[in-house]
Amino acid sequence: MLPTPSTSHVAFERVYEPAEDSFLLLDTLSSESEKEFLKNRFNGDINPSPDHKSPSSPLVVEIGTGSGVVLSFIHAHAETIFGRADVLTAGVDVNLHACKATIETVNVAEKEQAAQIQSHGLYLGNLSADLTSALKHGEVDVLIFNPPYVPTPDLPALNQGGASSPFEVDSHLLALSYAGGNDGMEVTNRLLSSLPEILSKSRGCAYVLLCAQNKPETVKDRIRQWGKEWMVETVGRSGKTAGWEKLQILRIWRISSHSAI
Repeated sequence: MLPTPSTSHVAFERVYEPAEDSFLLLDTLSSESEKEFLKNRFNGDINPSPDHKSPSSPLVVEIGTGSGVVLSFIHAHAETIFGRADVLTAGVDVNLHACKATIETVNVAEKEQAAQIQSHGLYLGNLSADLTSALKHGEVDVLIFNPPYVPTPDLPALNQGGASSPFEVDSHLLALSYAGGNDGMEVTNRLLSSLPEILSKSRGCAYVLLCAQNKPETVKDRIRQWGKEWMVETVGRSGKTAGWEKLQILRIWRISSHSAI
């Protein structure tokens, strides 16, 4: 089992604390099946150039980094997960405190790796932005999203509105990390609709976490309607409650004549 980066430095009154969903992502991305998928996808001669150079460094972007535990895990263990150490990582979060926390968590993870004389990827930094709005189309090879998936009557505004006290500000920032609106899918639907443009053409894939109330099978059916070049399957699962899978991780990927499935 790969070690989890420390987040003891994070102020969790303003930033989402790692929980079952975070750890399910770590377990899934470091599972033998997903390591095999990612190594095959990013180490084969996927899209050969005339001079037969190896494929360019994969760019991994996490949307909604929170404490940074998932992104720093991928960054720290890039060679183990991808089979290559030249993995570029970057994060996006609408919460500026989460961006700062992620930067520190990545720094901590790098120091832990250095102490073990192990290589890590190249962290490009964090952007404070709404979902994929700040990303260039067609550039993201792996997108990871642990969304606000809890069904709620409405969504909190992206800005802090009329919050007047530190407690109200903190409560608003935390609400952004869990409140998903109708069926818990309002934010996730926005992210899903951007995937065909954001993901790279030949090897783009995404890992998106859903809960039972998000109706994962309906989501998968909708993605399959995007066209024959799109694939989706559940690659990670948590325990069950009343017969329902509590959490699932979907892998969504594009296939082409040059890509490995």
